[in-house]
Amino acid sequence: MARMHTGKHGKAKSRKPDVEIGTRPEGLTLSDAEITKLIVGYAKQGMHQAQIGQALKEKHNVPYIKQVYKRRLNVILKENGFRSDLPQDLLDLLRRAVTLRSHLEKNHKDVHNKTSLSRVEAKIWRLSNYYKRESVLPSDWKYDPAKVALIIKS
Repeated sequence: MARMHTGKHGKAKSRKPDVEIGTRPEGLTLSDAEITKLIVGYAKQGMHQAQIGQALKEKHNVPYIKQVYKRRLNVILKENGFRSDLPQDLLDLLRRAVTLRSHLEKNHKDVHNKTSLSRVEAKIWRLSNYYKRESVLPSDWKYDPAKVALIIKS
C-alpha cells in the first residue's frame, strides 16, 4: 500500500501475533476486575488510550486487552464513564495542527511547516468526513482552527 504524502511504498500491515480472542495469555496473574481497576485508574490520571495500553503491557504484563476481555479498550473506557467527545486519532491530529499554527504565527517564512500544516489539515478533513459518515461526530461538525485551539488548550 502506498503512503499518502510521499512517492514511496509503505509496509502497511499488522505486526500483532495471531492470538485467539477470549483466551488468557500465559503469565497473566491479574483478574479481569483488577485490570478494569487499573484501566480506570490510568484514565483518571489523564492518560490516553495508547498510553494506557502501553502501561498495561509494560508494567502489568497484559499483552492485548481485546484478548482478555473480548472488547477493545475504548469500549471498556466508555462503559466506565470515560467517553471523550472526539476520537483519539482525530484529537491527536487537532493537537498537531494547533501547535503548527502557533509555530507559524511566530515563524512566517517556515515553508516546510506550512506544507506539513496543509497535510495535517487534509488528514483532519478526511478523518472528520469518515467519522461523520459513521455517526461518531455530529453531521454539522466542522474543523475551525480557532475553536479547535480553544478546545485543545482547555
